[in-house]
Amino acid sequence: MPDRLGPPRETPLFKRITLIGLGLIGSSIARAVRHLKLAGTLVAADASPAVIARVSELGLADIATTDVAEAVTDADLVILCVPVGAYAEVAATIAPRLKPGAIVSDVGSVKAAAIAQLSPHIPPGVHLVPAHPVAGTEHSGPDAGFATLFIDRWSILTPTDDTDPAAVNAVRGFWRALGSNVEVMTAQHHDLVLAITSHVPHLIAYNIVGTAADLEEVTQSEVIKFSAGGFRDFTRIAASDPTMWRDVFLNNKEAVLEMLGRFNEDLAALQRAIRWGDGQTLFDLFTRTRAIRRNIIAVGQETPEPDFGRRRGEDSTGQ
Repeated sequence: MPDRLGPPRETPLFKRITLIGLGLIGSSIARAVRHLKLAGTLVAADASPAVIARVSELGLADIATTDVAEAVTDADLVILCVPVGAYAEVAATIAPRLKPGAIVSDVGSVKAAAIAQLSPHIPPGVHLVPAHPVAGTEHSGPDAGFATLFIDRWSILTPTDDTDPAAVNAVRGFWRALGSNVEVMTAQHHDLVLAITSHVPHLIAYNIVGTAADLEEVTQSEVIKFSAGGFRDFTRIAASDPTMWRDVFLNNKEAVLEMLGRFNEDLAALQRAIRWGDGQTLFDLFTRTRAIRRNIIAVGQETPEPDFGRRRGEDSTGQ
C-alpha cells in the first residue's frame, strides 16, 4: 500500500479552497492540499479560536480565520468538515457569500441527511457534491491529521440527479489527487452500506466497552490490564469523537435501526447455537467470516500484520 503522496502539481486544481472545521479530517485534507499544491490559496475556518491559533502555528493554511462567512468568499471549492448536526447552521451562514460556480462538498459519513440539511441553503449557480472519505482515526483536532490518511482509501460521492457532472468530475479529481479511490452512488445506498460497515460496528464497540466498564464482578483495572486484542480494538473505535458519532446515529437512524434488527436476529441464532452445543453452526459462521477478512486484505484495504495491520497513530476507523 503506498505510504506517501505524489509530487506537487505545477498548476493547482482550484484557485481557492476553503476548509470549514479543522479536526482530524479537515487538517489531513489541509496537509495533503498544501503538499500537493492543489490550491492557489488555502483558507481554514473554524469556530474555535484555539483551533485557528493552532492551525496558524502548524502552517496548515494560507489564511486561518474564525469568520466562516468571510472564509468562503471567492472560494472555488468549499468542504465542510464539521459534524453533520451543524450543517444547516453553517450552510445558512455561508450561503450569501458563495460565488456562482462554486462547489460545496463535505466529508460526513451520513449523506441523505447531509443533502437534506445543505440543499435548502445552496444558492442558484452553486453546485452541491456531497462526499465521504472512508478513512479516519480515533484522534481529533488539528494535530491529529496527516497528509497520507486518504491514500488507497475510498471516497464516496453522492450527487443528486440534477448535480452538474462537471462539478462531480472536479470533486472526483480532487479526491483522486489525495490518493483515494472514488465511487459514486446514491445517498440512500451509501447510508445503508455505511450502516453495516461502520455505524453499527461503532455502536457495538461503544456498547461493549460500556458494558465492561459497568461490570461489578470485574474491576476496571482488570479490564484494562487483561485486554486482549479484540477488546483492545473495540476501545480504539469507542474512543472516536462523541459529537460526530452522536450526529451520525441521529441522522442515519433508519438505516442503523434496520441493520441492528438484522444483527439482533443473527445474534439470537448464535446464542442458540452456543446454548445447544451446535458446533457445526459456529464453525460454519467463523469460516465464512474469516473469508471476508481475507478478502479485505486481498483488495488492499488492510494488511495481515499483527495488531490488526495498523501502524501506531494511523488506525483507520472507516467512519
